[in-house]
Amino acid sequence: MTKHLGGTVIPTGFDVPVEPLRRAAHYTGEPGCIAEARVFAAQFLEQLRTEWCATLDRRADGELLLVVSELVTNADQHSNGPFILELEGTDSAVTVCVYDSSTALPRRYPKNPERVGRHGLEIVCALASEVTAERVPVGKRVRARFELRR
Repeated sequence: MTKHLGGTVIPTGFDVPVEPLRRAAHYTGEPGCIAEARVFAAQFLEQLRTEWCATLDRRADGELLLVVSELVTNADQHSNGPFILELEGTDSAVTVCVYDSSTALPRRYPKNPERVGRHGLEIVCALASEVTAERVPVGKRVRARFELRR
């Protein structure tokens, strides 16, 4: 940042971005797309460290990749067609949005350790500070906000 005082330029440190880092990727649903989405998210986190000077510990890395995995797995399994993964982040939080073609909103089931499967949204809700799902013109959007610091 630079301050201008009476014609004098005084540097006050390095500039930080004012807009969040945003990236999006499109997946067809072919085998391997969930792994590709995790790689995309890992690269996004590395870019967030570089461009936003974000400090993420391994817990945040692993948990955010788990949120991405669960949301894209749900989109892959419950929609007929491609899906979009959108990531937006700053040094304090990352928002994960997944768009797919199904209009059926996800359902969160009550905790039940005996149930096999259908724990994805439960996991996302446990890790994210906020989870929303809404219908959009092309299907639905599921959005999870993940705080990088607790």
